[in-house]
Amino acid sequence: MLPAIVVETLPRLTRAIQQLAANPDDDAAYALADELTGITAMVAEKFTNDRTADGIQKALQLTVGCVSLGLDHELPDADDLAALDLLIEEGAEHAFQVGFRMIKELSALPEDALVGEYDTDPVYAARRLRDKFIDICQTDPNQNWDGSARYAVQFKQRKEVQAVVRLANWLRRHNTEGPVSDADLNAEGVIALAIIFAVEGGGLIVARTGQKEFERFVKAVRKNKPDYEAGWAALLAKVPVQHHPVLLERIESYRQNCTVLQNIKGRTAMKTLFAELENYAGSELDADYS
Repeated sequence: MLPAIVVETLPRLTRAIQQLAANPDDDAAYALADELTGITAMVAEKFTNDRTADGIQKALQLTVGCVSLGLDHELPDADDLAALDLLIEEGAEHAFQVGFRMIKELSALPEDALVGEYDTDPVYAARRLRDKFIDICQTDPNQNWDGSARYAVQFKQRKEVQAVVRLANWLRRHNTEGPVSDADLNAEGVIALAIIFAVEGGGLIVARTGQKEFERFVKAVRKNKPDYEAGWAALLAKVPVQHHPVLLERIESYRQNCTVLQNIKGRTAMKTLFAELENYAGSELDADYS
């Protein structure tokens, strides 16, 4: 059995510095070392403990990862010599700032479709930034690092969540019965209500409802037997095109799997249907009979 091939992927900063051995430049080396020392001191002061050896070491590890993230972003397809050239010409501070802005943007994106009041709180925002900075950037300069790849995966995931949240917020603002402005948001719940109620037709946008309105809706669907596809087309026509990818994906899912829509046409009890609706709408459903 052949041994596994281990590919060394040291942080980009480490690999760039290694190029100095083949391309010696004492002035550049001293300037780079001095700049990295200053960045590390700043990181220690703001994010770790600059009064302990452990704090300084952690700050160094964060500096290496953040500069490497910036280099990978600026020079995704270039070799390590090009990365060294960038460090010499633009400065390590430039690469660090690029990486840190990336982390800041990532931490500001929603992690899931349940958005609470704390998500906009400055204290929590600062904590999320610090946690994500450590999560992505902390690395030993002499060990393999996959921070850039993990960043790319997380950024893609969070952009997808952001698209869901933005659609839900649009639906809330354009709720037919009036805008919904609660601080807490269950984005998937809002979208579920809009898609389910859209089958009645008429182009209504439902982002929040209660038991009484749901009972009216069920009776209307059972009596009129509307064309679900026509109702979804009417909803789609009202929603801005930038939200269509998310909405179309969710409509397809509900077309195939939504038990509420499947059971409305039969003799399922209203109480059972409402309980099923709660599974989809969650906190966006007003359970009080009013």
